[in-house]
Amino acid sequence: MATARFGALMLLGLVGGYRPAVGQAAGAPAAQGPAYPGRYPFTEADVQFVTGMISHHAQAIVMAGWAPTHDASESIQRLSERIINAQTDEIALMQAWLRDRDQPVPEAKPMPVKMMMHGMEHEMMMPGMLSDEQMQQLDQARGGEFDRLFLTFMIQHHRGAVTMVEQLLSSPGAGQDEAVYKFSSDIYADQTTEIERMTKMLLTLPLR
Repeated sequence: MATARFGALMLLGLVGGYRPAVGQAAGAPAAQGPAYPGRYPFTEADVQFVTGMISHHAQAIVMAGWAPTHDASESIQRLSERIINAQTDEIALMQAWLRDRDQPVPEAKPMPVKMMMHGMEHEMMMPGMLSDEQMQQLDQARGGEFDRLFLTFMIQHHRGAVTMVEQLLSSPGAGQDEAVYKFSSDIYADQTTEIERMTKMLLTLPLR
């Protein structure tokens, strides 16, 4: 499970673990040095990724939490329970990662995240996150309609998480903190697998 692997790698981070960026040979200088030199080699892109993923996970937990009260099928309820358990643990680990590096620790709420762009601070939603209208549409659905919308929207949500990982690992100097590299890689692998599984589930739903 991604949670257990990430937790173990956080311990490695305490002794100064280092990971070359994807496509970078070991020992070669990074395109951009760590923005925060010290015990932990991490950059602003790492901080933004972890901060944004907390908000991203929080929305998935809200969506999954509606399954029992919205007459979801047993398969959707089992999927939702797995999402809640895994992402709740991951949020706690990401908050600890930020705290250990003296960075602001956001609450686990699905809200816009403040990002620096061109020297100015902007609020933006993370890729794949549902709009207020989509969240309202899902909340109003029941039974088979909830199942269909849940899978459709959660696939969108997971694809957004995959995009976030791709953006992180394409940022100069980012992803070299051992915990961030392994955690982001696990997200990419795990959520890609879940996208495939949910797509199959969506295709097997009864026709309306």
